[in-house]
Amino acid sequence: MAEQFSMRPRTLNREKIAEQISAQLGLSKREAKEILGRFFVEIEDALAQGDSVKLSGFGSFILRAKSERMGRNPKTRKAALISARQVVLFRPAQKLKVKVKNHVGPGN
Repeated sequence: MAEQFSMRPRTLNREKIAEQISAQLGLSKREAKEILGRFFVEIEDALAQGDSVKLSGFGSFILRAKSERMGRNPKTRKAALISARQVVLFRPAQKLKVKVKNHVGPGN
């Protein structure tokens, strides 16, 4: 039977990923959660140290410096200074872009 697509996109969360890893690799759910948690810690630590993270075939997490600028409080319309900061950007790899583009589902 063909998979039914709902109008609302589903969300894959950490718990569901751990369950899939557990089932596919024959690990306990606890082991899968530990591995997944450690994976995220490694990414967080690298970014916190100012490094970029490149996952071949998936994408890259990079840091971008944003300079101080003037902004506006949308509620009060008062000007406010927005401090300089670093933000994390995700740039998908070409392989991921193609896979998403070729996905057949709602809106295609």
